[in-house]
Amino acid sequence: MAEKLAPEKRHSFVHDGKTIFEWDQTLEEVNIYINLPPNVHSKQFYCKIQSKHVEVGIKGNPPYLNHDLTCPVKTDSSFWTLEDDIMHITMQKRDKGQTWASPILGEGQLDAYSSDLEQKRLMLQRFQEENPGFDFSQAQFTGNCPDPRTFMGGIRND
Repeated sequence: MAEKLAPEKRHSFVHDGKTIFEWDQTLEEVNIYINLPPNVHSKQFYCKIQSKHVEVGIKGNPPYLNHDLTCPVKTDSSFWTLEDDIMHITMQKRDKGQTWASPILGEGQLDAYSSDLEQKRLMLQRFQEENPGFDFSQAQFTGNCPDPRTFMGGIRND
């Protein structure tokens, strides 16, 4: 049932008509997906994930991404992989349930409507996690959605 509340589609950060990266989030993680250039050996790519910063590039070249993150992450639980010409960066949110408007501070922010949809989806994901016997995949919120981090005493860290 939890799969039904997974992100339906990725958000895109586009600059000058070019997709820089795509991203999505869950209660616990933010994922960045970067299409890799052709004809570059996989060992040439690098990714440095710090608590409030990410740097991605090809060794010996200026970084492709070198930006502060919107919110802090747990570096010991964050990692990156290369698969099918895509770099997938998985960053563990320091504050579980926090809704990110973008992984990169000040870049590609979700509009208010999309941000509200993300917050509602994360709230339903929280309900599903805390009540595994119920199916919240068809549930809907009317009006403003509460913050998943703080609603009804906050997220349990069992």
